[in-house]
Amino acid sequence: MFVSPQQHHHQQIRCRPRDANIEAFIVRGEKKLNCTDHEQTPEDISGLYDLRTQSTSVKTRSYLQYVKRKVFAPRAPPYGHVCQVGDPVLRCRAADVEPAAVQGAEVKRVISTMVTVMRRLRCVGLSAPQVGVPLRIIAVEYSERMLQENPPAAIEARGLVTVPLKVVINPQLRVLNGQTVSFQEACESLSGFSASVPRYISVEVSGLNEKAEPVTWQASGWPARIVQHEMDHLDGVLYVDRMDSKTFINVNWEQYNE
Repeated sequence: MFVSPQQHHHQQIRCRPRDANIEAFIVRGEKKLNCTDHEQTPEDISGLYDLRTQSTSVKTRSYLQYVKRKVFAPRAPPYGHVCQVGDPVLRCRAADVEPAAVQGAEVKRVISTMVTVMRRLRCVGLSAPQVGVPLRIIAVEYSERMLQENPPAAIEARGLVTVPLKVVINPQLRVLNGQTVSFQEACESLSGFSASVPRYISVEVSGLNEKAEPVTWQASGWPARIVQHEMDHLDGVLYVDRMDSKTFINVNWEQYNE
C-alpha cells in the first residue's frame, strides 16, 4: 500500500517459478507460505488462491490470543487489514487473474475489500497481496480532499493531481520517461517508516478493469510513483529494496525523544 508524506503453526508450501498458473478459488486448510524469491509464486495451491495460506506463524502469543485462536476460526483473505513485512505473501510474485474470473464473485470480493481498506486507512494505492491475496490486482485513488491537504509548493514539486478510483487487473507497465526523481515514500505494509525512493517520472499502465474491459492509463508525477509502488508489490518487491538506505526513518522518531 502506498502512503503519501495468524498465526498458528502451518505446514509449509514450496514455491515454484513465476509461470505458475493459479486457476480457481478454494480453501484447502492451513499452510505456511514460504517464499524468499521475488520470482516465485506458491506451488501447492490448486486454487486461484488458498484463502488460508498467506500469513506467517507467530511463535509468541498472549493467552488471550491462544484462547481466541482455539474458539474462533482463523481469519481468511482477503483481509480487512494490511499484511505486514515478514508475511511471505509480500515476497512472492503474484499470479495473473484468468480473464474469465475477473467478473466472478471472488475477484469482486477481493477488489471490494481492497477499496474498503484503502479508503479506511486513507491511502492512495493498494495491491491484492497486501490483503493476503497473491493476485495481480492494484487499486489507485487520490481524492480532492487529499490533494487539498498539501501546500501549493508540495503539489507543484511532487506533481500531485487527483485520480478517480482506478482498478487494474493483470497490469503491465511501460516507462514513458526514463528520468527518475526521488521523494519520500511510505507503505502500510511497513507501518511507521519512510524513505526516499527513485521512480520514473512518467509511465503507462495497461490491463483490465473490474468489468474485464481493456484499459490504458498514462500517469505522470505522483500518480506514476503510486503505480510503480503498487506494481512492485505484485513482484514481491518493497520500497525498501529500492530506497536510499540513508534516508530510511521512523516517521515518529521525534516522539521517542520527548
